[in-house]
Amino acid sequence: MVSGDTVALRAHLKRGGLIAYPTESCYGLGCDPRSPRALKRLIDLKGRSAAKGMLLIADRFRCLRPFIRPLGPADMTQLNRSWPGPVTWVVPASAACPPLLTGGRPTIAVRVTAHPEAARLCRSLDMALVSTSANKSGKKPAKTAAECRRMFGARVRVIAGRIGTRKRPSTLIDLATGTILRP
Repeated sequence: MVSGDTVALRAHLKRGGLIAYPTESCYGLGCDPRSPRALKRLIDLKGRSAAKGMLLIADRFRCLRPFIRPLGPADMTQLNRSWPGPVTWVVPASAACPPLLTGGRPTIAVRVTAHPEAARLCRSLDMALVSTSANKSGKKPAKTAAECRRMFGARVRVIAGRIGTRKRPSTLIDLATGTILRP
């Protein structure tokens, strides 16, 4: 069953709306990854270079599939060993993946989150979400809903909740090379 809150949130995202929600180490800013309007708004709000690309989170791999090229069994085994969890993998992007997500690169960063509230949000929306730290580029990320409201005001719908206990962002690994890009 879908709640009224979920219906309203889907409509907000479909209109290109932005959300802030709790993740493993801080609040994340997100949007519908298929919405160019929302992606542009998010990039502008953060003051972030579009060349950086974006990270996607989901509660299950199925929601990430439209954004990535098919992976072989060995690659899937590698991902499944770390998911759900705080490990983000850089994988080959699908041809249909919006360039604003990839920063113009042939890859996309994806994670199946273990954070209960972020996973529940993705599950209730039945979609992957953009997940970037809730802050202006180069500034300290928000740790509470109140900080998000102060930082972004009415430009972002804030979903109250608790962040996880991680002190650092997720580990970032390039699937093709095994290189740890962010410990």
